[in-house]
Amino acid sequence: MTKTTTIRARIEPALKSEVDSILVELGLTASETIQLLYRQIKLQRGLPFDVRLPNKLTARTLKMSKAGKDVKHFTQKKQLYTDLGL
Repeated sequence: MTKTTTIRARIEPALKSEVDSILVELGLTASETIQLLYRQIKLQRGLPFDVRLPNKLTARTLKMSKAGKDVKHFTQKKQLYTDLGL
């Protein structure tokens, strides 16, 4: 039998609950997900996704969007495309 070790992490309860629900849909346990993450880190010699701070424009846009400022809503794709000039 393969030897294993334990990892302990503190996670916000709401985040854990939401992610656990997604993992159930994917057919994965938290332990399997951590195994996958660790294997990808080993293979790629780093995190398997970009980890960066947003630039000033992106940070401002995200903040305004979260506050509901300057957010456009469209009920049809055609309206969106027209607004984008496409």
